[in-house]
Amino acid sequence: MAKERRRAVLELLQRPGNTRCADCGAPDPDWASYTLGVFICLSCSGIHRNIPQVSKVKSVRLDAWEEAQVEFMASHGNDAARDKYESKVPPFYYRPTFSDCQLLREQWIRAKYERQEFTHLDKQEPYSAGYREGFLWKRGRDNGQFLSRKFVLTEREGSLKYFNRNDAKEPKAIMKIEHLNATFQPAKIGHPHGLQVTYLKDNSTRNIFVYHEDGKEIVDWFNALRAARFHYLQVAFPGASDADQTEGFRKRWFTMDDRRLMYFKDPLDAFARGEVFIGSRESGYTVLDGLPPSTQGHHWPHGITIVTPERRFLLACETEMEQRAWVEAFRKVVDRPMLPQEYAVEAHFKHKP
Repeated sequence: MAKERRRAVLELLQRPGNTRCADCGAPDPDWASYTLGVFICLSCSGIHRNIPQVSKVKSVRLDAWEEAQVEFMASHGNDAARDKYESKVPPFYYRPTFSDCQLLREQWIRAKYERQEFTHLDKQEPYSAGYREGFLWKRGRDNGQFLSRKFVLTEREGSLKYFNRNDAKEPKAIMKIEHLNATFQPAKIGHPHGLQVTYLKDNSTRNIFVYHEDGKEIVDWFNALRAARFHYLQVAFPGASDADQTEGFRKRWFTMDDRRLMYFKDPLDAFARGEVFIGSRESGYTVLDGLPPSTQGHHWPHGITIVTPERRFLLACETEMEQRAWVEAFRKVVDRPMLPQEYAVEAHFKHKP
């Protein structure tokens, strides 16, 4: 009987929706929450174990299953859980994947099942209100020390500000939402809650690095920034969709923020050493696998060629996996039509000395 029940659970894994983790989308999940009725990957099962009042997990292949548990899994499943627990996810809210950091995945799982933020709209106030202020630890540009700084996000003014002193009347910096992007960089910043915020100042890209000790707090800030940018796009460009709000893609000392590919001598530099604008296919931009055969010292098997109207940029990756990830990220940008404000950024790049 035990073998039959395990076989029945394995068969449920083949149903549509169950072949990928219910929380991060990883393929071939082999764990399950038998109280929520979802199939999940090993990594997400560890997060579920930390909320035992909501979720209890078992291995699909190794643990013994009771008849009632098998029936519960059969009557639920990943698609049904998604309809229930993700019915009111805001369009700006970032849905993490298996390649995202632990913090994002943990807070996504807690938001869905523990706090039920996407079944009750009133629980989304921390990142949907359009205004937010609080203290974050910010890395100093010169000494590298993290100091507590007051931050204020106002959707109405379209800006994120921070102040060097609690009683300061004037902000140290004003970052316009239209040119702002945020991404979690725990390894780069050296804190599991580390957030990198990029913005334009005098048409050059600046970085600030912040964190908060509370994981929910920093993820709420992250989604509040995304909400403000999403609403800015809705007002400024009514035809724009949430798909126009792209994630930064980062690897080593290269950063891609929307259409700007930047190079930093050190990962924590405040200023980029060089930048490349990547426009749309319609404007003459293309991304090619590999390097031209004429490349001097051509011994890089995992090359990428970025073709712009002015010149070609040649990049090399250490592994095929890195190459595929970068090419996919570049092609998503190239395939996306340019927004009106992006033509102005392109023009600035073309006229740089």
